[in-house]
Amino acid sequence: MLAIVDYGVGNLFSLECSLSAIGVQSVVTADPEVLARADQIILPGVGAFGDAVQKLRDTGLDRHIIALAKAGKPLLGICLGMQLLFEKGFEFGEYAGLGLIKGCVRPMAQVIPAGYKIPHIGWNSLQFAQENPLFSYIKDGDFVYFVHSFCATDCEDSVAATTDYGAPVTAAVVSGNVFGCQFHPEKSGEVGLKILKAFSERRTSQC
Repeated sequence: MLAIVDYGVGNLFSLECSLSAIGVQSVVTADPEVLARADQIILPGVGAFGDAVQKLRDTGLDRHIIALAKAGKPLLGICLGMQLLFEKGFEFGEYAGLGLIKGCVRPMAQVIPAGYKIPHIGWNSLQFAQENPLFSYIKDGDFVYFVHSFCATDCEDSVAATTDYGAPVTAAVVSGNVFGCQFHPEKSGEVGLKILKAFSERRTSQC
């Protein structure tokens, strides 16, 4: 069973539907005991970094997610959920993240050339940077769907893929059993479904 963390942020229905389409049983939950029993955990997210991390802390879910990830349970952060995996976020202030991956999250305007529209919305291709189990069923250059105004930086060791938006932008990260996708797999057609399938096959002993 795969658990989707429900902390009041994220499009949970489309993610559930995508998992169902590939035959993966999932449950949306805020119950730490259910998270502990799950084979894998997905941390979704839309909105602002500070608000989202505060909601995790208010519910105590941050502690449980960190403990389970450090124990080896496969964890996938999607969009804002990926950003929360980092040490810090600079969105309308400075906020501490979950600290599971080294690096921080900064405005895209600090990374890409002037003249590019922000937010970055639409389909863009992936350029692989290192081996990533989530890419087992896709190939370099495949297109996925992005919607974001902030991006991960100072995280070279964990970058698994970038996308070109005037400059290389972090698109996916991996650090042991912790994975992140800046793009939305659940909105990325067959490529996204293949990424979710690969994640659903991860087990603690594999990481």
